[in-house]
Parts: sequence; structure tokens; C-alpha cells
Amino acid sequence: MHPIRLNAMAAILAGLFTPMLAQATTEGIPISDVVVISGSRSEHSSFDLPAAVDVLDAQRIRDGQVRVNASEALAAVPGVVVQNRQNYAQDLQISSRGFGARSAFGVRGVRLVTDGIPASMPDGQGQAATFNLDMADRIEVLRGPYSAIYGNHAGGVIQLFTRDGEGAPTVEASFAAGSDGLRKTDMNAQGSAAGISFVLDASRFDTDGYRDHSAARRDQAMAKLTMQPLPGARLVLVANGLRQKDTQDPLGVTWSTWQRDPRAGEIDANDTQVPKRTLAERYNTRKSIDHQQGGASWDQRFESGRLHVSVWGGNRQVTQFQAFSKAFQAPASHSGGVVDFDRNFYGADINWQDMREIADGRLTTTVGVEYGRSSDDRKGYENFIGTTFGVQGKLRRDEQDVVSSTDPYLQTEWQGERWQFTAGIRHSQMRVSVDDRFLSNGNDSGDLRYSRSTPLLGVLYKLTPEVNLYATAARGFEAPTLNELFYSGTGAGFNFQLRPARSTHVETGIKARAGDTHVNAALFQVRTRDELVVDASSGGRTSYRNASETLRQGAELSLDSKLGTGFSARVAATLLKATYEKAFGNVREGARLPGVPRASLFAELAWKSSGERFTAALESLTAGRVYAEDANADVPAPGYSILNVRLVAKQSWAGWRFSEFGRLNNLADRHYIGSVIVGDSNKRYYEAAPGRNWVAGASAQYQF
Repeated sequence: MHPIRLNAMAAILAGLFTPMLAQATTEGIPISDVVVISGSRSEHSSFDLPAAVDVLDAQRIRDGQVRVNASEALAAVPGVVVQNRQNYAQDLQISSRGFGARSAFGVRGVRLVTDGIPASMPDGQGQAATFNLDMADRIEVLRGPYSAIYGNHAGGVIQLFTRDGEGAPTVEASFAAGSDGLRKTDMNAQGSAAGISFVLDASRFDTDGYRDHSAARRDQAMAKLTMQPLPGARLVLVANGLRQKDTQDPLGVTWSTWQRDPRAGEIDANDTQVPKRTLAERYNTRKSIDHQQGGASWDQRFESGRLHVSVWGGNRQVTQFQAFSKAFQAPASHSGGVVDFDRNFYGADINWQDMREIADGRLTTTVGVEYGRSSDDRKGYENFIGTTFGVQGKLRRDEQDVVSSTDPYLQTEWQGERWQFTAGIRHSQMRVSVDDRFLSNGNDSGDLRYSRSTPLLGVLYKLTPEVNLYATAARGFEAPTLNELFYSGTGAGFNFQLRPARSTHVETGIKARAGDTHVNAALFQVRTRDELVVDASSGGRTSYRNASETLRQGAELSLDSKLGTGFSARVAATLLKATYEKAFGNVREGARLPGVPRASLFAELAWKSSGERFTAALESLTAGRVYAEDANADVPAPGYSILNVRLVAKQSWAGWRFSEFGRLNNLADRHYIGSVIVGDSNKRYYEAAPGRNWVAGASAQYQF
């Protein structure tokens, strides 16, 4: 594919939309627009927001899905790449316009929020596994400059909103089973009585895993209470928990191993047994997670505005066994192959939103401050005793790590008959403090402070009632996460030399609707200095460094259309050129950023019967090739296209509602690499995706 040229893409998009714009002025009734919170922090039509934002409703999240991974639904969003590692020890890799693609585990570079409460830590690290998809009402995905108003690590924002209990109480049970020992059981209840609505949910998920040594069990639970204690007030209490005990980590493999057997693990050449075991087997690589979080939010409406206060807190305990040889652990400076930390975290967000009529328009101003703090009691151990590996050995690291962030912000929007102007600024301040208590290998104690102001400007023009044009610009800020600071390139302890990445974002777009067709398209560019990149990665441990300037240029298109006679279509397309603009080390100018496909496409043709008793859909997912390291010297993960099909049936009888579904994924049984481990020092980059696989499930709900 030739390098993307924005002027060429503009011409293509103009040609694509000219017929639609003409039609929109003369035909059809506009479709209803989704109301979103992302971007403006209050209810706002997505059509009138000068930003790239997509909404996934409960039907897309729930129907025909097992609801274990956010990748099931997020595949239908342009600009977002969600790589399912088939590794529940490391979670999904989520990137937005290339931000977050370097992540070796979890989510960074993209801010996660659940019911208004951050699911990302104060340093920017998040876990999509904490999302409760069973009771999700919608997911809002915000990309581009508007994300800057969410501060540090907001290359994009993904917000999940759980449903509110309503009506007479109901109870529901569901069960699903599928390939590779997949099993999931879910129980939930919801309803409303005496002015209090409630939602309760508990689930268990098991899998033997597609890849060798990748079995997992995940238990989740959540509770939500919503009430109106005063006129104009809304109080929401939420709590959720996630538990994974000894989730197996299959690690990555080399190109030759993946070609030989996509399911296989990498053989440990140093193993003395015959036949030799894989690295994952020899070290019994695994992770245990115990996560609990709770929060409360209060919204009070007044004649001239609204007060919002939210508080949250929780605890996260993690023990991880990595794959490091005894020889590699020998230096006294190394912190061992077992990570063990106990984290307490809490935070608060308070803001006031003022609304008034000014200059024949409506002026909405939000001013607030967000605070977050996490404290880790972190230890590291050798992962062997004598000649036995995969067990906790001698203590090699003992420290207290504290991260705090204080972010005041201001955002204002004036909306007139045809023009809308937005301005905002957020000042992010992050402090990292390390108290080293294991001094035999030197003292790593110290402090780091990062701060940056991220301004935002946006304008939207209503060309016609059915066509909006917009442009936005912002500066971004991405400080290293705690996990990115833990190791220097030599493995010699805390890396105090990392600098935050600074970026400049610009975007222009068009939103159009014609009858039952709704189209969003955007062109964007991002220039970044001091990009954070992988320095070395091995056996589950990754260190980082600052690189040169990078450039991201691209285009996004989302289209939803009702075609008649029950048929509908959805398309989500992305083109992204992400390159290093200056050479550094052995990386040449123009090299592509690893982990970022140049093109991706989701397309779906769906059908619903009258009354929606039956639905069926054919899905297509396409992605371009992905490099796994900065120099682009090793074999990239090839591009791929796969087809999936889903069927859903629903029935009702008396107070009962029943539903059944079936999915067949990767119909052609294509072998492909689903994700890569960026910068792995041993070239074990590749993580295989499943071949043809199936899942089927059923649910029964009773309303009292």
C-alpha cells in the first residue's frame, strides 16, 4: 500500500458523500441520534459533537456474543484495534489510532471508564477485564483530539455504562459453551421498587485455551443501586470484583514455531528433560488476579447548572510467574522472575456545569478537578528453588510505589443555530514515589514528577439539518505508567530516565444522515515527540525508552444503514500510516510503528425477522500486516480476512423470556496471528488466533 496522502483521501471521501449530501437535503426523516456523555460530560447528541465517537448498544454487546472479551463488540468501531492474545493472563491489547499498541499486557494509552468511574489507574494503566459486559447498556468510544480533555494517557477513551434496573424485578440465568473447553455461566437480577433500582450479576468463565498452556478461569460479580434521594438528584452506587486464580500464560513464539504449529509453545532449549518442555511449561508461567472496586456518584441538578461528585476506591492483588532462566537472574541487580504486588487505590472527581443563554445561543461551561492515588506494596522473588522452576524463591525486590495525579480542568461550549464552538484545557500533574526497602542491590528510592497542560479547540458547522462538518485540534500528554518505569533496559531496577510523550492532534470530519443511513468520516494527523517505545521484552517483562518523533495520519469511516425488509449493514474502516519521522538506534526514518496495522475493516450484513424473533448476521474482519519491532527487520504478522456468522432466536411465554444463540467464527479455518508481543528480545513475537471455532448459548429470564 502506498503512503496515505490526506488530500487524496479527502477527494475520495468527497466523491463518496456528494450523492448522499444531495439526498439528505430532500429525502427521508433523520434517524434518531444516540445521546452520549463522552466528550462533553453531559448528555449530548453524538451527531452534534465535533469528535469521532461511536456507540455500541446493548444489543450489539449482548446478542450472539459470549460476553467475555470487549473485543467481541469493539471490532465494529473504526480507529480502534483490539487484539485478543488468547492469553487471559495478559488481557486484551487495545489501541486507538495507534496509541496503546506497544502494551505488553493490559491497556495503556487509552483511558477506560465504567459508569463514570475510572477503570484506569492514576498512572494510565487499565484492565479491560474489569468491564462487566453481561449487564452493559452501551459502550462509548471516543477518539482523537477530544480525548485530551480526559488528560494523561487519553489517546482514546472507552466508557462502559451498565444498565439501570427498571420495572418489575427479573431474574435471568444463561449458559454458553464452545470450542477449546469454553464454558460460561451467568446469573443476574434487576428491577426497581420503592424508588430504588438495582442490578446484580455474577458469572464464571472457563476455558482450556486455544494455545498450549493457556487455560483460565475468571469469576466476576457486580452490583449497582440507583436512587433519587432528593428532587433533581441522582445517586449511583456500584461495586464489582474480578478473580482469576493461576491463569496460564502461553507466552509468545517465534515465526518458525508458529508455522509448525499455531497452538504450540516455544521449546526451552535449556531444558534437560527428554523431550524438552516449552518455556511456559518449564516455568509454569501464570498470573493470579484479585480485584475489587467500588464507587459512588452524585448528580444534583439546579436551575442554572449541575453538580457532579464521584468517589471510588479498591484493591488489586497480582502474583505473576515469568519465564526467566537462572543464568539471567544471577546478577544481584535483577529483581527476580516472580512479581507480587498488593495495590490500594482511590480517587475523586468533582465538577460544576453551568448552562445559560448567551448571544442567541447556549453556553455550557464545566469546571472541575480529578484526583487519583495508588499505593503498591511490591515484591519480587526468584522463580526457582534449586533445580525446580515455577516456584517462589528468594526475595529480590521489596519496595513501596506510590502514584498520585491531580488534574484540574475547564471546558466550555457555545452552541448557536448553525455554529458550535468548543474550548477546553486540562492540567495533568502526576507524581511517582519509590521507597526501596531491598538495599543489597543498591537503593532505587526516588521521585518523579510529570506535568502538562492539554488544550482543546473545536468547531462544528451545520451545513444542512442532516450534514455537520467539524474540525478539532488538541495537545496530548502520555506519562510513563508505573509498569513502564519498573525496569531499565539492563534489568537493573527502576527507570528514572523516561520522559513523557507529547503529541499534537488535528482532525476534520463530516457527519451525515439520510433516512435510515448514518455516516461518520474523519481525517486525522498526530505528531508525537519522545514517543514511548519498547526497549527490551522477554518472558513477560518489558522495559521502555523514549524514541524520536512519530507521525500518524489516517482516515476513519463508519456507516450504519437499514436496507429494508429486515436487512441492515454496518461498515467500520480505518486507514492509518504510523511511522517514525526521525531515525534512532537501528531504526530508520519512515519505519512503521509496531503493533499497528495500516488498514482494518469490519463489515456486517444482518437480518431481523418481524418482531425480532430471529436474527442472523454475516461478519467480515480484515486487518493489514503488523510489524512486531521498531526496525521492521523481522517477519511481520501477515494480514488476514476472516468471516463469522451468528444466529439468535428469542421467545416469550407468560412471564418468561428465552433466548438462544450460536456463532461460528473463522468459517474458512484460516491460520493467522491475532496479536504480537512488541519488541520481544528473543523474537518470540507471535500469538496465534484460533482456527474455525464455535460457541452456543441459551438464557431464560423470569419477570415477577
